[in-house]
Amino acid sequence: MRADAELYAIPIASRPRRTWYQVVHAITAIVIYLTGCLMINISQFVVILPLRLLPFQWATQAYYECIRYSKGAFGTLIVLVTQWFAPTTLVISFEKHGPGRFTEEELNHLVERDGNGRVATIHLPQKAVLIANHQVYADWWYAWCLSYYMQTFKDIHIVLKRSLKWVPVLGWGMQFFNFTFLARSWASDKLHLASSLSWLASRAEKEDTPLTFILYPEGTVVSKNTRPISKKYADKLGIPDTVHTLLPRSTGLHYSLRSLAPRMPSLQMIDITMAYPGIPPFGYGQDYYTMRSIFLDGVAPPFVHMHIRRFDIAREVPIGNLSSSRSDNLPNGSSNHAVEVDIPSAERDGFELWLRDRWREKDVLMARYLETGSFADAQELVKIPLEIRQKREILNLFCFFLPALFGWAYSRFR
Repeated sequence: MRADAELYAIPIASRPRRTWYQVVHAITAIVIYLTGCLMINISQFVVILPLRLLPFQWATQAYYECIRYSKGAFGTLIVLVTQWFAPTTLVISFEKHGPGRFTEEELNHLVERDGNGRVATIHLPQKAVLIANHQVYADWWYAWCLSYYMQTFKDIHIVLKRSLKWVPVLGWGMQFFNFTFLARSWASDKLHLASSLSWLASRAEKEDTPLTFILYPEGTVVSKNTRPISKKYADKLGIPDTVHTLLPRSTGLHYSLRSLAPRMPSLQMIDITMAYPGIPPFGYGQDYYTMRSIFLDGVAPPFVHMHIRRFDIAREVPIGNLSSSRSDNLPNGSSNHAVEVDIPSAERDGFELWLRDRWREKDVLMARYLETGSFADAQELVKIPLEIRQKREILNLFCFFLPALFGWAYSRFR
């Protein structure tokens, strides 16, 4: 049992051969996950899409409310899959001293517990850009799980490769979620990104709904292939490379913030430093954790450590002068000089320097974690076993209640 419990600390290539139990575990996990995705996607086509075709204001509003419901169903699905097939615990700490710190008053109200003492809600900003270092490809999964406790899991937004757009079921579902698909050609992508995010921010502000936009400035995970690229980039800039992270690329994040901020005055930045047990200093996360090893083999990290900082974008993040940007004007590709995408070099350099400073602080945090196994003292940690709150949510994730939601939306918006 001890050996099994510590498999996560053994490189995947050196682990024992998969057992028949793991094979059955993998098949069951795949069936549950894909069944949930299929049910969500079918409901999108059969129940939700027809609303989009109706020429009524109530139908448009009901359509977007139902899309939020289906996105929440997917968020619940990934929490349940984690609970059943790859159980783990989020170990969360909050910055108390350095940049992005929370005040004592804020810390006292961040975590809300239910009658049994379990964490029910984490009161982080409801309109935010969430950035993090990128250790393993499952990072996005655990970030979405965090949003479940932030109660913004119905309002996640992610940027994806355009090649994923037409993947059956999953790609179709992501299109319904209004995720942004990019071609990985910045010349053609920047106006599309600005337009997509500007529309998203305007709608969230108008409807007073949450928004959590997830972005990884490193662009990819730390690995033996990407580590030299980061070093080459650092040499090009004439600066030291980071040790435990990759140097961040600021362009995509900068453009995103300049598109969102003018239309969401209260926009915040949630900055997370993530770490996983079992990965040694100078080791690579992908050698220990992959989506397959975690969810199909059932060798999950026992803990997912998250150290959270918060920045007010209007006051603390140097995204540049947006005084000429109108909140009611959305870039639509007709102009190459929209203020959101036409960034003066001095403002671009200032933001890049600010972001690199944050990443060097992450490097210090990662060094502390590797030395002590934690980002903070034990009494400051908030531990959240990843579990759905109520069993009836299982019906939610299969969109069982969608017809009822449709009736409610009709009565509200007609």
